[in-house]
Amino acid sequence: MKIALTGKPGIGKTTAVKRVVSQLRGAVKGFWTDEIRKNGKRWGFKVVRTDGKEELLASVDADSPYRVGRYRVLVDKFEKFAVPFILKALDRRKIVVVDEVGKMELLSPLFQQAVEKLISSDVSAVVTIPIKDVHPLVAEIRNAFKVIHLTYENRDEIPDLVLKLLEGRDGGEEK
Repeated sequence: MKIALTGKPGIGKTTAVKRVVSQLRGAVKGFWTDEIRKNGKRWGFKVVRTDGKEELLASVDADSPYRVGRYRVLVDKFEKFAVPFILKALDRRKIVVVDEVGKMELLSPLFQQAVEKLISSDVSAVVTIPIKDVHPLVAEIRNAFKVIHLTYENRDEIPDLVLKLLEGRDGGEEK
């Protein structure tokens, strides 16, 4: 089962992913992205792997030629930190979690290749994607995965729904 969570920024996609990861414990490998705040303002983003290790993904102060909005993205660090972890999860047939397949992450050609492998694999996955197809891979995920749209009304129930789908306990057609 491959599941893609989508919804407006700030709706709770990462929170849903964290709840799923906490329930599945060792059966899942991957990462989520958290914002970093300084003096009450968003300063950047970090990648947090399911093994608890963290790495800076982007910040307003980072030294990088890659930009998304006001953030400079540390593509090299991301590739060394997150991509091998995803590929290892695919090899070990774990449930793969990727939060998120977004503009910053997709600056990495190695990440794009890992996502392509994930799409074509038969490994279960939970990913988050933006509402808009910011890259052809996002559209490909939308077509290949069961897409669940988070709203303020349903976001609290989504982690349980995802767990049921991964366990094959819920109706809903698998894509």
